[in-house]
Amino acid sequence: MKRRDILTSFGILFGLLMISFGIFSSAGLKGFLSFINIPSLIIVLGGVIAGILINFNVDQVKLMGKVVKESFRKNHYDLPELIALFEQLSERARREGLLALENELEEVEDPFIKKGVLLAIDGIEPEVIQDIMNAEIIAMEDRHTVGRKILQKAGEYAPAWGMVGTLIGLVLMLIDLNDPSMVGPQMAVALITTFYGVVLANLIFLPMASKLETKTDEEVFMKQIIIEGVIGVQSGQNPRILKEKLSAFLSSDMRKRRNELNEDSVGELSNEAS
Repeated sequence: MKRRDILTSFGILFGLLMISFGIFSSAGLKGFLSFINIPSLIIVLGGVIAGILINFNVDQVKLMGKVVKESFRKNHYDLPELIALFEQLSERARREGLLALENELEEVEDPFIKKGVLLAIDGIEPEVIQDIMNAEIIAMEDRHTVGRKILQKAGEYAPAWGMVGTLIGLVLMLIDLNDPSMVGPQMAVALITTFYGVVLANLIFLPMASKLETKTDEEVFMKQIIIEGVIGVQSGQNPRILKEKLSAFLSSDMRKRRNELNEDSVGELSNEAS
């Protein structure tokens, strides 16, 4: 299961709070309410949707909902746990053979790990396993790239459609200049559309696209480690050597945490023995 990434929600809410604070502290409640304009919001969102529908095909647009959900979720991989899993699989494979790993897979939720280990059990050549699993990674990257492009395009279209809304408002204002007292309020309403476009682009669409790019890079990195683990298990590598090989991917903080966990485990075993 993927856990919720609270930073995405927090970042959006914090950004909206800062904007609201800036408006409210300067203009009060009346000024704050002046920034709420439904027609302006509809122009921006409708224009963004129209641009996306023109730019992408039906199958790509269907990815939009899934892509947005991904930016609110954490990648479920934990590198120290992943290393421990392959160390365990390697020990059992050396002790009981590759076929014994089928029972171990019942507790593994990740389909990519399962697929790799099952290919190893079936006796597929290491080079072929790498090709198959790398092809899956490339397909995943392509899907993520399409989804990310939708958000990037939305970030490009939003300010432009905000300007379109502003131009509409200015034209309507210039049509009726008989009442000078209405020029200021009408100008403010016209500019609100640009405000909506800029906020949507720079607070939601573009940051979410960047976050998805980071998540894709993390997932590709973890899947490459999984491939290394699968090949190590299949080739009958010594569990300790495989562990050290995979541990090279750990950051210094992760290594420190892994060492602390190992020390705690040793301490518990010593207490039980005494």
